[in-house]
Amino acid sequence: MGKALEGIRVLDMTHVQSGPSSTQILAWLGADVIKLEAPGSGDITRGQLRDLPDVDSLYFTMLNSNKRSITLNMKSEQGKEIFTSLVAGVDILVENFGPGVVERFGFPWERLQEINPRLVYASIKGFGPGRYANFKAYEVIAQAMAGSMSTTGFEGGPPTATGAQIGDSGTGIHLVAGILAALYQRTNSGRGQRVQVAMQDAVLNLCRVKLRDQQRLVHGPLGEYPNEHFGDEVPRSGNASGGGQPGWAVRCAPGGPNDYIYVIIQPVGWKPITELIGKPELADDPAWNTPAVRLAKLDKAFALIEEWTEKHTKWEVMEKLNAHNIPCGPILSTKELIEDETLAELGSVVEVAHPERGAYKTVGNPIKLSDSTVEIERSPLLGEHTTQVLAELGYDERQVADLRAAGVI
Repeated sequence: MGKALEGIRVLDMTHVQSGPSSTQILAWLGADVIKLEAPGSGDITRGQLRDLPDVDSLYFTMLNSNKRSITLNMKSEQGKEIFTSLVAGVDILVENFGPGVVERFGFPWERLQEINPRLVYASIKGFGPGRYANFKAYEVIAQAMAGSMSTTGFEGGPPTATGAQIGDSGTGIHLVAGILAALYQRTNSGRGQRVQVAMQDAVLNLCRVKLRDQQRLVHGPLGEYPNEHFGDEVPRSGNASGGGQPGWAVRCAPGGPNDYIYVIIQPVGWKPITELIGKPELADDPAWNTPAVRLAKLDKAFALIEEWTEKHTKWEVMEKLNAHNIPCGPILSTKELIEDETLAELGSVVEVAHPERGAYKTVGNPIKLSDSTVEIERSPLLGEHTTQVLAELGYDERQVADLRAAGVI
């Protein structure tokens, strides 16, 4: 079988994380992704957070798998000519520059449409049009301005960022959805279109349940939250699930920083939980035997469970709870994840060879298609495919040499 996006060509002008995370998925799905970078420097993340001197950082390699890299000086006239040829031959152009940068290169959307009416032009910005449009946005700024930080953390504690990159990679996933939708619409319309996703909007979409709860507050305190006090905004509620089924992270043996397991108490799970923790009498006790009566003392319920889990490892607890179909999940550290044999077997974590840094581990493609297998390839070296891509545009070796000597590539 071929790849899902085989035959689709992408010009990738993205950098750092939000854009590259999006184009990497397109590359995994089979698109030919040509990463356009500045000569001599390239994507800034090549040199950020390096663990080895003069070698592309893991920050870069883990966001740019399966791509080809070309270098091009967009400020030169010859560079603009090459860029025009590239745009004419691709299906998708993706960028995450600040507002107006591509326009200042001389390529507003109207000009790009003239060059290629079938082009899907996809952009990530920090914010949508309006008051915040020209503000700079980074991962945690997006979390701060879209409801994530205000609702993350413990009651009485400060707003807290999540470890998941919902601002950057979360926005990248949203952009993939928009790109694929535009490609599908093009099959009927024959026309390309603009696709724009703001980081604030993407995080806000991921925080929709908190906006749900903001409106529920009008009718009184939120019973499924363990908080003692409620004001006029959704509070930080620690590890509470905030959903219909209460959950909490409880300690396990031997007591390390990640020796916890998250346990959810479903109505059908209460009886087996009471048996496991050695308190079967609570199964039929009117003070404990319904979700309604437990809701007012969830802290006590999870304290009882924790008295039992503290005597077992999180893996032992997971086995015992799953034997009774009780939802739970051990808190896995990054070390445990990167060494997890099951994740390796599934291709969720893969090892990739690199000509300069040697083997490294990275995430695999999270989107599984039955007829489109994915092989995770290494990230490209800076400008590694410049000669190859220019040859595809009709440039011969002498012309490429002249362009290189002139600093165009």
